[in-house]
Amino acid sequence: MILTVTLNTALDLTYGVPELVPHASHRVSDISERPGGKGLNVARVLSALGHETVVTGFAGGSTGAVLRELLADLPSRAAVPAASGPAADSSPVADAPAPVSLPAPAPAPITDALVTVAGNTRRTIAVVDRTTGDTTQLNEPGPLVSADEWSALLARYEELLTGADAVALCGSLPPGIHVGAYAELVRSARAAGVPVLLDTSGEPLRRGIAARPDLIKPNADELAQLTGSRDPLRATRDARRRGAHAVVASLGPDGMLAVTPDGVWQASPPAKVLGNPTGAGDSAVAGLLSGLVEGLGWPDRLRRAVALSTATVLSPTAGDFDRAAYEELLPRVGVEEHTTAA
Repeated sequence: MILTVTLNTALDLTYGVPELVPHASHRVSDISERPGGKGLNVARVLSALGHETVVTGFAGGSTGAVLRELLADLPSRAAVPAASGPAADSSPVADAPAPVSLPAPAPAPITDALVTVAGNTRRTIAVVDRTTGDTTQLNEPGPLVSADEWSALLARYEELLTGADAVALCGSLPPGIHVGAYAELVRSARAAGVPVLLDTSGEPLRRGIAARPDLIKPNADELAQLTGSRDPLRATRDARRRGAHAVVASLGPDGMLAVTPDGVWQASPPAKVLGNPTGAGDSAVAGLLSGLVEGLGWPDRLRRAVALSTATVLSPTAGDFDRAAYEELLPRVGVEEHTTAA
């Protein structure tokens, strides 16, 4: 089982418009509504790859209720009873049956282990210009999380770690959560012997990396903010020296750069594509995590991550990828090893 943690879940709304014109009224041509936040997007892609996943984090209010209803419509088994403060039920999650091994795997279970909070889950709105493919993103801040709600999340997280093969800590922090929260979760995963991937930004990333996660996956802007350098190789090496066991940097249409104890690689898609980039980084995380638990080497992990990320750009909705494009891209992703030491 792979555990994903999304402290700031969201109800993702995607609006398609024929053309986005500033200061004008628009008629929306198509609408999609999905359970979102980075870790939930990761879980959806992992499920499509055939990996059983458990999602935890916070959800609350009417928006949170809609999110959980939509999550229940995805491949899943009975949800874990929602925690609500320190006295919430803490029954362990039972293992689901292993997914059937197929060339195109059947979707694997996604289990809801979200913690209920009093505040209302945020919404994110993506407006996609269908003429250009450009996307404008509007993100609400999220609910205020109390100390008791945070304690309930920590208890649930410790419980779930006992059955996890790997864990992804993803996204922004909601109001009320201290800036060192991810560092605390990284240390817990390391103490439990569970490989942990951290995908966040700003001060939470700076604090989290000092706790020595197994992998971080910043994009170019997050990497520059962390290290002060815009040179990808220099910045990625600097980030690794700060505490991460390995660093995989997303370089947008140029692919990914990995600095690891085993070497340095750059993976690139065969061609640049136009589309909606929302969720592309989350698909890359799913590719890296699934490759880790399957025991793939770094080149194959990177090849999968880049193919998934590119196939997500070709899909209109975050957390989805174009499977036909993924299968066509996978053998064509170029992976080049740098001869310089990591």
